[in-house]
Amino acid sequence: MVSDRGIGPDETNPGLVSAAIQAITQHIRVEGLGPGDLLPSEADMTRKLSVSRTVVREAFRSLSAMRLIDMSAGRRASVAKLDIGAMSMVIEHGVTTEQISVQQVYDVRRTIEMRTVALAALRRTDAEAAEIQKCAQLMRENYRTPEIVMEHDIAFHEAIARASHNPVFSLIIKAFSGVTRRTWVIGWRTRATEEEQIKMIEGHADIARAIIAGNPQLAAEHMAAHFDKSVKALIDAGIA
Repeated sequence: MVSDRGIGPDETNPGLVSAAIQAITQHIRVEGLGPGDLLPSEADMTRKLSVSRTVVREAFRSLSAMRLIDMSAGRRASVAKLDIGAMSMVIEHGVTTEQISVQQVYDVRRTIEMRTVALAALRRTDAEAAEIQKCAQLMRENYRTPEIVMEHDIAFHEAIARASHNPVFSLIIKAFSGVTRRTWVIGWRTRATEEEQIKMIEGHADIARAIIAGNPQLAAEHMAAHFDKSVKALIDAGIA
């Protein structure tokens, strides 16, 4: 139970809102609710927690902003599916405000994706392997159009994450896509010749072949080399 004694009906107390958020998330856990399942109404939750409706409304809004619940006019709130929006915003905000650097993001990605690609080599289905290979092929076919290459590059890494069969990796890799789009073209331009650009793309083909061969060690080695070269390209472009 949360008490808001002394708080007017139109006022919100951060401590009470925080406690209400915890109570709502606990309700989801205790009741075993899954994506799409309905939460109690604002009125019901107000009675359950013994707080003002304003506090409950703010708690719902906060959970919605964090993409933990879905809200729409005229309908009760429901449990949301996993969404990378909040994580992606935190990473991009950190880079924008210079609290973290692009190189630090790539360092973390390198570590995560070496593990992800190793798991993909062990766990991928034939269809997933074909999708990964197709992304690499489309990068090669469209190498004269950097914007298209970038989209297939991002899709390539996301396909590998899915093939790891660990949804946490998929969430994390997708969360990096915003920073990737901000830096990818810069890195591409440092590869001034067509030969250098094709060599970068071929690095993706090497990764795909290792996954298809079911060789996790080789796949991880190729992924590490890919990120080392990407970081060097960003350093050469003056990206810290």
